[in-house]
Amino acid sequence: MAYIQLNNDLPGIRGLMAYRPETEKPLNALAEVLLRDDNNTLSRGERELIATYVSYLNDCFFCQNVHGSIAGFYLNCNIEQIDQIKADFSGADLSPKMKAFLNIAAKVQTGGKNVTEDDIAKARETGATDTEIHDVVLIAAAFCMFNRYVDGLGTWAPQDRQFYINRAPQRAQEGYQSSVYK
Repeated sequence: MAYIQLNNDLPGIRGLMAYRPETEKPLNALAEVLLRDDNNTLSRGERELIATYVSYLNDCFFCQNVHGSIAGFYLNCNIEQIDQIKADFSGADLSPKMKAFLNIAAKVQTGGKNVTEDDIAKARETGATDTEIHDVVLIAAAFCMFNRYVDGLGTWAPQDRQFYINRAPQRAQEGYQSSVYK
């Protein structure tokens, strides 16, 4: 049960958005641009994986499972493979570029000033563009906010991870616009 009376039974961020619908639109618009916009050289799956990894580092059960399931849907892998990436991305079957991005995302998660020029140089060596680096940092920063919003108000989350896996195709198709009511 959330720390405040939400007057709805929706889990995680969905319950918070229903409670304050005036914040739902800009938060979902941000998620839509960061994770789904097609004017991006990072795939939707890669962006969802970054969100998943940051949510894992923040220990946000709801967000890491929502976005991990969506990443798995896009990347054509199962939740166990996503779990393996979260546990040790450096040993995972990911491109050097994606590993550089997850390294940067982890640094942002602990504090933006922890990202170094060397981290950026290593990402560039893998072919990363400035726009991609920008987006990785912004996704990581935004998910720190989303995770803290969800957990800071003590929202509930379904513990059966199949719930998230089952919803992933719908969320991938519909996106984040007005996600509260779908």
